[in-house]
Formats: sequence, C-alpha cells, structure tokens
Amino acid sequence: MGEVVIEVAGEATEQLAEAVSSLNRQLSSRPRVLSVAELAKLIESEATRLLIAYLDGAPVGMLTLVTYAIPTGVRARIEDVVVDEVARGRGVALELTNAAVELARAAGARTVDLTSRPEREAANRLYRRAGFEVRESVTYRRTLD
Repeated sequence: MGEVVIEVAGEATEQLAEAVSSLNRQLSSRPRVLSVAELAKLIESEATRLLIAYLDGAPVGMLTLVTYAIPTGVRARIEDVVVDEVARGRGVALELTNAAVELARAAGARTVDLTSRPEREAANRLYRRAGFEVRESVTYRRTLD
C-alpha cells in the first residue's frame, strides 16, 4: 500500500458520509450512521475538525479534533479515532494523531487530551509513542435521555 494522506474534511458528500458511517461501525458497538446534513454540521462547526486518512485514495481512518476556549485558555481534545481493519498496523493512527496535535498547536492550545480504555493496548502504546502521558484523573459520565 502507498502513502498515508491526511486531510481535514472540507465538504460533506454522500461518499464521505458513507465512509464515516462505515468507520463508526468499527468504533462503536452502537454505531451512528451520519446523514450528509449531519456530517455538514460537524464539518462546519468552529469547534471540530474531522481528519480523514486516505491510503491509495481510499478513506481508511478518521479522528475528530475538538478545540474550545475556556477562561484558562484554549483546550484541545481528540475523539473518535478509528482506522479501518484493513489498514491497521501501517501508521495511519499515528499520522492522524500527529496531524491533530499540529492543528491544536496552530489553534493556540497548550495541551491535547484524549481518553482510551485500558484494554485498548495497541492504542495506548500508540499514544505514548506520540508523546502523550498518562494523567491521573477520574472521568465521569452522565447519560442524557
């Protein structure tokens, strides 16, 4: 396979919505199918950048970078990282992560946060290789109906 190319999604198309939805199926046990309109809303948001990884012209991975301003400064967060099974082990996730870090830096963020479940051993090794450090914290979640 060829070179990994990372692009920030700029236009919501039916093909991109299908690719994102397909990747969502590998990311979540309750995957979300995005319509073109939903994808457009995500792409047009000031707070998010949807990064798409292409290998030989085919979309094989994605990552969402969220940046936001709070009173203590600009913060950045990486969410929804997934690489298609056929492209895993080829450095795609590392390329996506590095591209997201550079975008966060350009946006003025001092740090980039992400979470990863402990059982995702390969992902956790990747994040350490990319320069992330484990931070002692407790994550809380409240499910909204």
